[in-house]
Amino acid sequence: MDRRDFLLAPSRKTTVTVKAARTWSGLTPYTGDWGTAQVVHLLKRAMFGAKPADVRHFAAMTMDQAVDALIQANTVTPAPPVNHTSTTDTTGVTPGATWVNAPAGNEDLNNTRRTSYKAWWTGLMLNQERTVHEKLVLFWHNHWATETQIVQDARFDYLHNQTLRNHALGNFKAMAKAITLDPAMLVYLNGYLNEKTAADENYARELLELFTCGKGPDSHYEEADVRAAAHVLTGYKVDKVNIRSYFDPSKHDIGNKQFSPWFSNKVISGKTGEMGATELDDMLTIIFAQPEVAKFICRKFYQFFIYYEIDAATETNVIEPLAKIFRDNNYEIKPLLLALFKSEHFYDPLNMSCLIKSPVDFCVGLCREFGVSFAPATDYVNAYGQWRTVQSAAATQQQNIGDPPGVSGWDAYYLAPQFHELWINTDTLPKRNKFVDQIITTGVGGLRIDPVVIADQMPEPANPVYLVRDSLDILYRMGVSDATKTFLKDKILLQGQQQDYYWTDAWNLYKSDPSNTMNKNVVVRHLMELYKYIMNLSEYHLA
Repeated sequence: MDRRDFLLAPSRKTTVTVKAARTWSGLTPYTGDWGTAQVVHLLKRAMFGAKPADVRHFAAMTMDQAVDALIQANTVTPAPPVNHTSTTDTTGVTPGATWVNAPAGNEDLNNTRRTSYKAWWTGLMLNQERTVHEKLVLFWHNHWATETQIVQDARFDYLHNQTLRNHALGNFKAMAKAITLDPAMLVYLNGYLNEKTAADENYARELLELFTCGKGPDSHYEEADVRAAAHVLTGYKVDKVNIRSYFDPSKHDIGNKQFSPWFSNKVISGKTGEMGATELDDMLTIIFAQPEVAKFICRKFYQFFIYYEIDAATETNVIEPLAKIFRDNNYEIKPLLLALFKSEHFYDPLNMSCLIKSPVDFCVGLCREFGVSFAPATDYVNAYGQWRTVQSAAATQQQNIGDPPGVSGWDAYYLAPQFHELWINTDTLPKRNKFVDQIITTGVGGLRIDPVVIADQMPEPANPVYLVRDSLDILYRMGVSDATKTFLKDKILLQGQQQDYYWTDAWNLYKSDPSNTMNKNVVVRHLMELYKYIMNLSEYHLA
């Protein structure tokens, strides 16, 4: 597949009612081969990129052990973002100190803090632990979408990220409550304006349509349910001084709230005083009694981690049993993920090499796989600047973390029929290739790939045949022909030299004296051309 074919690939339509099954595999535990291909597939889906060291680490385990290790929360709580400038800000936050508990400041300061927040978050992805945690934070950010440009207060943005992070592998029902009370969400969807005298239905509508029940063919909530939910949620406010949300009983509607037949005609009795806040728990109990909630969330996990299309066979063999696991475990997220990532469906060859990487996955994964060197976090001026470079690159490719295009998240995760194909267009593909070309040649924003770093991690880098093969095994999720491998070796790595020993001699000469600049430059030049070419081919954009 060349770049033209990749860019012009026909759209594939999504449906849950098609007769022909793409694959009949389901949640039966996987018992097949466990080699480099399967490990790399797992890592590219569960993490950002597959670092050679990570591949070796998980390849030494069984599949069950590897998945068990990945489906864990991070062991270290990340330090909060800091004032990454060289001057004390207008609220008194000194360089290198965190601003997350400082006074709000003016619009310009909040803009600076939002830049700090996005860079900080990118840094966490780049330096992620060997767990699925960071990938899940991005998943939940797309699900519970908010926009920093609308929230405005960077301190609320940080708290929102912490809410996603704290509940990423926990209980989804508890997460729904926490997000409902989250200051950023209260601002973003006007929850703080929702009062008994003027009920605002914005958040209530999205809670049902986008966050819990969905809008599939089996989701039958009514407008009356939106109105009832809005009245349940009256009275919640935000406190910019203490950086929190709170419940104001005087703004709460104490009347009874009637739900539709789809919710079994349940009625939430109005409560007075501080007890009014408990109506939220009553409403979530009603919502989560609906089996469609589990199915809706499982479909979102599936489209993010497996494949964008859910046909009738997948609905029957994967979504329905996965949703049952979710419900049977009281909406705990970890059992769902363990079942999915250990299933024969996950390792089905038809589910490999079939997703176009998101811009964040592309940019962050590239830096991780090639071992790009970053300044330490203690050198906050340079570190934040470098993290910002990666974040900005993804943003120009149409995935600006912190600011998805709307409450539905990024189009590529839900908009049929193109779905992930939306990541690649005549604007974004040249920007991806430009980023690759710059970071491996002249460098960009103080970042540069040293191609020797990744080549040195291959089992036999002195052998050009094995170097090409092993590099492709790590960097690609789609197999290439022997003719392509020969082309990469002869025309790109050897640059027309006739004998393989040309490269072997050059590599061994460099390794015998790494301080010899002339010898290293020869190796770097050849490797640079090889890896630059590999990253510019269509296959590198697939996970």
